[in-house]
Amino acid sequence: MSALTDPIADFLTRLRNASKAQKHEITLPFSRMKNDLARVLKQEGYIEDFAVETEGPKQRLKVRTKFVGETPAITDLKRISRPGLRRYVGAAEIPRVRGGNGIAILSTPRGVLSGREARRQNVGGELLAFVY
Repeated sequence: MSALTDPIADFLTRLRNASKAQKHEITLPFSRMKNDLARVLKQEGYIEDFAVETEGPKQRLKVRTKFVGETPAITDLKRISRPGLRRYVGAAEIPRVRGGNGIAILSTPRGVLSGREARRQNVGGELLAFVY
């Protein structure tokens, strides 16, 4: 197995592909950042549920995608800050995604938060992704 240079982009790509392929569940290698991203997506209603599997030598993250009828809840995911070009925003600069129909996900000193929650807590950070 090769090492990933951007595990967040890998997580988002797997989630996007699973939604478009009508897959109801995906399993991927566990990391705390992926777990926090899944937590934010669940709070905002973009995924149904997630769980950490501890069977075997390595932990795995199992994510259940959400569908509204036959349509996936996630239309698209876009990685913003990446290893080659980090993007940081202040609390006043957090963008609204699709006029409020999507969310921005940020890595802040208070943990991984949605843009709405980061604005409410008046904290900025690294702009990880847009989800809509």
